Amino acid sequence: MNLLFAINKRFTSLLLECLWSVVQKGGADRYDAYILHSDLSEEDKKNVQDGADPSVICHFIEVPDDLFEGFPTTKRYPHQIYYRLAAPILLPEQLDKILYLDVDTVVINSLVPLYESDFGEDLFMACTHTGDIMTKMNQVRLGIDKTKEVPYINTGVMMMNLSLLRRTLKLEDIREYVLEKQHALVLPDQDILTALYGERVKLLDTMLYNISDRSLILYNADPKHKKRDVDWVRKNSVVIHYYGKNKPWKEGYVGKLDVFYHENKDSMN
Repeated sequence: MNLLFAINKRFTSLLLECLWSVVQKGGADRYDAYILHSDLSEEDKKNVQDGADPSVICHFIEVPDDLFEGFPTTKRYPHQIYYRLAAPILLPEQLDKILYLDVDTVVINSLVPLYESDFGEDLFMACTHTGDIMTKMNQVRLGIDKTKEVPYINTGVMMMNLSLLRRTLKLEDIREYVLEKQHALVLPDQDILTALYGERVKLLDTMLYNISDRSLILYNADPKHKKRDVDWVRKNSVVIHYYGKNKPWKEGYVGKLDVFYHENKDSMN
């Protein structure tokens, strides 16, 4: 199974925690982890490979500094957030598909059904965390044709159709869009993917493949839904995503899904 990560050296520990959860629950016998970076030292790379399970082979790919020169960044959103957008160009040509994971995710059930899903003619498989009103507001903000139904994509968990993306994605298009819309971008990588490729995303079930405390609360708040608890998540969900500022390894965490992070962390010892 091919996995993709994009990190800087501050996130090597979280990468190892995420990889451990994949090895424990992901369902494959072997994993090739492609790690896009620009600041990992040889010692960092050795520590990651040595710290990973033997079933994980790490492939480190250094991203040129000038590839995203001029793209907007903040302390919270460094250049690394853009690396996944260039994956079809940076990764070996023999790879036809890959699963991208943010390192603030924990895998709790098999990834195999997702990995073996059919793309059809779509470029990505991913989830959305926004409802109809916010989706329409984002369409206006990003300059998306109002007549089109384009979901706002969360890029933290994505299957990428590399074969088709190599024939479709152009960094020049991304750069042109960023320069035109940079003052309107809020979550830059998600904004870009949604605006340029959102029509060609196969939507996945958020409650299975990109669940968070927030999405669980919102789901249970709908009176039409049968309530789902942590036991339901344990049996059915595949990827827990601690996106935003609500992280179980930081003070002030609010929620119930931190149990999966702590169980995974404890099992590493």
